[in-house]
Amino acid sequence: MFSKIAEWGSVAAGTGIAFCIALALIIAWIISGPIFNWSDTWQLVINTATTIVTFLMVFLLQHTQNRDTKAIQLKLDELIRASENADNRAIGIERRTE
Repeated sequence: MFSKIAEWGSVAAGTGIAFCIALALIIAWIISGPIFNWSDTWQLVINTATTIVTFLMVFLLQHTQNRDTKAIQLKLDELIRASENADNRAIGIERRTE
């Protein structure tokens, strides 16, 4: 289930709409500054929101990157197996020590 949520989240976060929403939220926050007299609480709202989003995005992006890396490695292993003159010792080399 996490994989599906992570995949959806990373795809959604990479769209132009997501960027526009983030930009609109920042503009709304800036505009609200004078209303809240540029208070510490006003600043804390944006700091907390960006920290939470950044924290969650790290996990989403890392999961997506790990999944993509595994897929690429499997495809490369299949290409090595399919090639007659390839050195099969290279299959799974990413899991070996240096």
